[in-house]
Parts: sequence; structure tokens; C-alpha cells
Amino acid sequence: MSDQKNYPHIFEPLDLGFTTLKNRVMMGSMHVGLEDRPWHFDEMAEYFAERARGGAGLLVTGGFSPNRAGDLLPFGSKLISNWQVSFHKKVTSAVHKADSKILLQILHAGRYGYTPFNVAPSAIKSPISIFKPKELSSRAIYKTIDDYARCASLAKKAGYDGVEVMGSEGYFITQMINKRTNHRSDEWGGSYENRIRFPLEVVRRIREAVGPDFIILFRLSMLDLVEGSSEINEVIQLALELEKAGATMINTGIGWHEARVPTIVTSVPRAAFVDVTAKVKAAVNIPVVASNRINMPDTAEDILSSGKADMISMARPLLADPEWTNKAAEGRADEINTCIACNQACLDHAFEGKRASCLVNPRAAHETKLIYKTVSTPKKVAVVGAGPAGLACATVAAQRGHKVTLYEARSEIGGQFNYASMIPGKEEFRETIRYYLKQIELHNVELKLETKASASDLQSAGFDEIIVASGVSPRIPDMPGTKHPKVVTYQEVLGKKMKLGDRVAILGAGGIGFDMCEYLTHEGKSLTLDKDAWMREWGVDGSNEKRGGLNEAEIEPSPRKVYMLQRKTSSFGKGLNKTSGWVHRAVVKMKGVETIGGVSYDKVDDEGLHITISTGSKGEEIKEQRVLDVDNIVLCAGQVSENSLYKELEQLASSSFKLHLVGGAEHAGELDAKRAIKLASELAASL
Repeated sequence: MSDQKNYPHIFEPLDLGFTTLKNRVMMGSMHVGLEDRPWHFDEMAEYFAERARGGAGLLVTGGFSPNRAGDLLPFGSKLISNWQVSFHKKVTSAVHKADSKILLQILHAGRYGYTPFNVAPSAIKSPISIFKPKELSSRAIYKTIDDYARCASLAKKAGYDGVEVMGSEGYFITQMINKRTNHRSDEWGGSYENRIRFPLEVVRRIREAVGPDFIILFRLSMLDLVEGSSEINEVIQLALELEKAGATMINTGIGWHEARVPTIVTSVPRAAFVDVTAKVKAAVNIPVVASNRINMPDTAEDILSSGKADMISMARPLLADPEWTNKAAEGRADEINTCIACNQACLDHAFEGKRASCLVNPRAAHETKLIYKTVSTPKKVAVVGAGPAGLACATVAAQRGHKVTLYEARSEIGGQFNYASMIPGKEEFRETIRYYLKQIELHNVELKLETKASASDLQSAGFDEIIVASGVSPRIPDMPGTKHPKVVTYQEVLGKKMKLGDRVAILGAGGIGFDMCEYLTHEGKSLTLDKDAWMREWGVDGSNEKRGGLNEAEIEPSPRKVYMLQRKTSSFGKGLNKTSGWVHRAVVKMKGVETIGGVSYDKVDDEGLHITISTGSKGEEIKEQRVLDVDNIVLCAGQVSENSLYKELEQLASSSFKLHLVGGAEHAGELDAKRAIKLASELAASL
């Protein structure tokens, strides 16, 4: 594939000496929940095979511990015995049949292990596990090194082309390397040379155990983003020693899981951390892999062509679109279902002990169950509403061969995703709209914009199936003064690009309320589109010359005073997503938003917003009345389903057509595109 005209550097083979990778695309490791139980390995085989058929040159499994003490979760994935080999052969055989290569990731969780049996270099509890680890003895450390070598040997026996040694993200190896977590005074602690002995011994012993013709990829923490951790000269020193010890390649790891700097959410600029990868690449002679927020071919090609890395690691982008590589190779980048880095169905699920999937591709990790079969007898299908649910349903149904007409009352598709894409840091949502527009074209969906479908028209058109996906509208609180000129809905602010005053109150502290805070405190300026400004605001030294890659944050003040209010007395943002919610809460704090809970909304008048604040426990409540002198009140207090059309059609429904309700029109709640796209896709697969 070296003669590829589209993205030539991506499709240049990578010669590793004893083997060659067909291109520079690697599916990075991600634990999806199929690894933990043997009876899921058939599904895991198809999950990887689909991405291998999609063109990726190298794939890496989710993490497998080398021993029981390294478990990430109780009874979690590990490779420690011969009896497990046959299960893994299902995966490696499926990938090799699809002409790709696959590595097993060896991951020892250390103090991140969510079990009472976890161990660490020192008995220091992590902030992300409730269990304090036991300090390993020197003898136990030698035994652990043997366990790594045994795990690699079993991986080779199972047909893997190599292993990735997880040495980043704050897991056990990282804990050994850094003074922050290694307080030992024996041969494994103290000086930096002592602290890096463990990873070097691990690589040496693995190389001895597996021989020369086996890939050892070491995932090196190049930018820790926590205090008391490594700086660039130490990172390079370790990289050079890893090369001598027998590593074939070095992968980039960014941040610890306990870091207070976002590294993977959608507001992180694309390829934000590639400069530190480039520093390591310049120092070593083995291939170096770039990672983190690389989701489209032009970004990947730019990194490779500029010599900053030799290969690109993408995990979530290949969850979103297993055909990513083939589409790029064939000049079909506009057909890629782009990862929007929302984390809602992948990492959030993983950290909650659920099977991971993908918001924009609910088939991910469900390839054997959610199948889009071509139909033998096409039906005439109407979909009303071109928001996420309607788009998913219409395009999947059309892909299967049905004749689909998609109605949208507005002048463009996208629904709530159009509003989301206007929030600074959520520009990626435009990619999903672009993807669906292309799918509409490819699968001949008849798109009728600015068309408000009526029940009688739909009935008379002779459709076999009618799917109502008419979405939601903002909920208006039961409060005097909601028609006052000061009061606007979030849809009005974003849809009309309204210029609000210097003092604004936001009613509602769900996801939309936090998005509105982001919008109003950045005045439409997106740091995501300005990497240097993003680095300054989050206090990141991307060159890692400062220890841990941390600088003093330079926070640009909000252009206005913003209040965010909620009826609940619970902490703000408690219901936000696990892996991204803390980022939104941090932004609110950084920008000086005043949060007020326990609020009842009394009225709005020329004076402003009248509220009553309740504090204290029941029976001892203290009520304080307050008037917020604000220029505008933005309603973000939930949604209501727009399903009047469905109710009309229910009265007309007969044997002539089947009626369905999906997305926000079926369940408003907090906006949930993950649920909407999943259920809409499942519905389309069943038609």
C-alpha cells in the first residue's frame, strides 16, 4: 500500500526488521469488557477482526494483568495459565485471517487496582481506588518481573505478534518510576536509576523469554501531568535504556488517571501532546507512536509527514468507525464516522464496569448482536426528525436497503447536535453531522428539509413504517415572568447567536447548564481551536521541561458574571459523565461561576431573578430570599418531548403502517444522544 496517493505517510509500511506492519495505523488499547470472561472471546475475536478487515495494520488488546495482584477489577482480565491460551487463539486467528497483527497489552494496575489485594511500590493509597495497596517486598518485585515474562510467553504461544507493556497512565510501572508513589529505600527506590530498574528488567526478561522475533511495544509516560513526576530528560533517558533492553517500539502515554488536566475529552485540541512525542522520537532509533486526540486522517498524516512520530495510535476512533483505515486509503475521509471524544459509551462504561461501546457507533463491541442485514424485500419508511435519533434510524434503514424519506422541519439536519457544536470545545459534533449528510447521500435517503410532516400526509403517502423522532423542546419552569424579555431558552441563545448582557443567570445545572457556562464564560472563543491558549489555561508545559509537564495556569477571566442555579441541594455536576464531568466542573470553578443550590424560582421582573434559597436539613431549614440583578436568564431546566405528531398518528394507525417513537420524542429526560442513537439503530436493524 506504499503507493497510496491518499495520505502516503499513513500507508507506508513500517519495517521492524523481523516483521513489517502494512501501514502506520495502530488501534490502541482500550478495555471494552470483553476481556474479563472466556465466554466473551468469540465476541472479542469479531470485534478485533472487524477492525483488522477495516485496514488497521496493528491492534492492541485491552489490558491483561500478569498476576492476580495486578488485577484492575475483581476477577479481571489476566493471562497467567496455559488453559487460557486456546481462548486467546480465537482472537489472534481472526485478526491474522484479516491480514493484520495484534499485541496483547500487559497491564499491572498497582495501586489503581479496585480490589483489596492490590499492591504497589509503597503503601500509598490512590485517589481513584477505595483500597490502600500493600507494599511489595523486593522478593515480590522479582517475582512480578517473572510474571511479566510468563505472560509474554503465553501471549506468544497464543499467537500474538507481540505485547505492549503498559508503562503509563499512573499504573504500576509508572508508580515504580516516580518519587510521588515510590518511597522505597532499597534497590528499587531512591535514585532515578533505581526507580527505572523495574521497567528495564521487565523488558529484558520479556525479550529473553520470547526471543528476537516478537514485538515489544512499551507505552511510556511522556507527560505525567501530576506533581512529583518525570520531566523530559528523564523520559528520554528511560526511552534510550528501553531501546537497549530490547523494546521494538515506544508508544506515547499522556497523563495519569488522577491528573487534573484533561487529556482525552472532546475539548482537548487534536494532537495536543504530539510535541513531546517528537522529542522522544528525535532521541531514539526505534519507532515511536503518537497518541491522544488524533481522530482524522489529515491530522495523522501531518504528524507522520512532519517526522514527529512513526505510527499513530487511535483507540476510540476505531471504535467509532472500524473502516477508518480503508476509508482513508480510498480517499473517502468524508465517510468516516468520526470519534467526537465524548467518552459517554466507551470510557464511562469501562470505568463503571459496563461493556464499552460508542455513542456514534452502537455496534462497537456488539458486532455479533447488532447486525445490519441487507433486506430482501425493501419497505417504504418515513422518519420524521433529523436529530441524532432520526439520522441514525434513517441511514441504517437505508443502508439495509429500505426506501427511506427523512423529514426535517428546520433548514438543516443535526437537531441538538447543532447546538452542541456551538459550545466551545464541542466542535467535533459537527463531524457527526457531516458523516450523516454523507450517509444520506450514499444510501439515497430522500431528505425533505423545511418540511413539517403532517399525520394525514404521512398516512396518504403509503409508508409501511413511520418513525417519529421529532426531538425535544426546552422545558419552561412554572414561574411568573417567563415571558419577560430577560428570559431566553438555551436553544434561542445558540440558534439565534444572541448577544447576552454582562450578568447572566443559568437555570439548571445538568449537561446543558454546564455547556451554557462554557459558552458564556468563553464568549464563543474556543480554546480547543487554539492549542497554545488551551495549554496556558490548563497549566500544561507540552515540552515537559517542567517536572510533570505542569505550569502555573493562566486563566482568562470570564467576560461576564455568570450564576448557575439548581433546585437540588446536592453538589453541582454530580450527574455528569464520569470521565468528563470533572472537566466541566473545573471550568465552572476556573471561570468564577457562582453556583447556588437549593433554589426555588419565584419570579422574573425588571429587577431581575427573584429566588428563595433553602439551606440546612429538614426541620431546620433556613430560607433566604435574594434578587439576582441580571440582564438575562437562560432556561436550561430540562426538556419536554415533542410527540404531538405521534399522538395524531396513533389515532390513524391501522394495518396500513407500523408506528414507532424514538429518541427525545420518546424520552426527554437529560439529553441522551447515546441512548437515542442506540435505540434508533436497533429499531432500524429490526425493520
